[in-house]
Amino acid sequence: MFRPRIKVLDCTIRDGGLANDSHFTLETVRAVYRACCEAGIDYVELGYRNSKEMFSPAEFGPWRFCDEEDLRRATDGIENPGTKIAVMQDAHKATADDLLEKKDSVVDTVRVATYVKDIDKAIAIENAARAKGYQTTINVMSISTEPDFDLDPALEQIREETGIVACYVVDSFGALYSEQVDFFVEKYQRILGEGIEVGGHFHNNQQLAFANTVEGIIKGANFLDGTIYGLGRAAGNCPTELLLGFLKNPKFNIRPILDCVVQTILPLQKEIEWGYMIPYMITGILNQHPRAAMAMLKSAGRDDYRTFYDKMLELVE
Repeated sequence: MFRPRIKVLDCTIRDGGLANDSHFTLETVRAVYRACCEAGIDYVELGYRNSKEMFSPAEFGPWRFCDEEDLRRATDGIENPGTKIAVMQDAHKATADDLLEKKDSVVDTVRVATYVKDIDKAIAIENAARAKGYQTTINVMSISTEPDFDLDPALEQIREETGIVACYVVDSFGALYSEQVDFFVEKYQRILGEGIEVGGHFHNNQQLAFANTVEGIIKGANFLDGTIYGLGRAAGNCPTELLLGFLKNPKFNIRPILDCVVQTILPLQKEIEWGYMIPYMITGILNQHPRAAMAMLKSAGRDDYRTFYDKMLELVE
């Protein structure tokens, strides 16, 4: 599908960092960044810019904080025509003080991730980031659990009180089906209005991350997230290479992404476990956070799927 307004954002390092506490080597980050630049991808999200008062640098790697010197080491010497650098701030784990002025940073875009209950915090961070010169987006997490009477006013507040370029439908639990993607994209478009694009960020608990991204595109979502080879927390994300293959846009070159899969991402499977697995499927179909499945897979009973299903079902019922 060719539509000039479509923007692709690769969040391999940021979302993948949830699977290894952001402990990627500098070489890995540079390889992913280079591949995305050579592929013509619009944005590359290199991690979080979260507060060191809320995350310990002794426990989390540098890409949980994206200090300016680390970002410059990751990007120096790599040509990036048209590719913007993004970082994410969690509304409840970051402050505006964590951002430099845009003129002093290689970062172009700040994405604010928020739960509906933290929308005031998200708006405050977005306003501050925009005042410092950054382009901004807001990612509303866990919307599969949010009732309309909470989500709709939050979207109205985003429309009235921010200057974001896009607001994302985020399927945090990998629970959504295509008809629900239709519902949320239409809702966002209707409430946010013409000036704000709708984005899509989908997880692969039910093997639907790519399919739901395609459905979002069909319904008019123009900001699209992916990760190389689907690398991400738990079941992972929509694979960037699948997304580029679908878009058929001549500005994208899939070859550097394929090289990166072989040379950089596949070797990570020796130390990081991600992708479709039955425990993640179970949390997805029950619309539950994958943390229980992640814990189960680290236990001695990691293959006792039936017992895990029954335990999760008890929580839901």
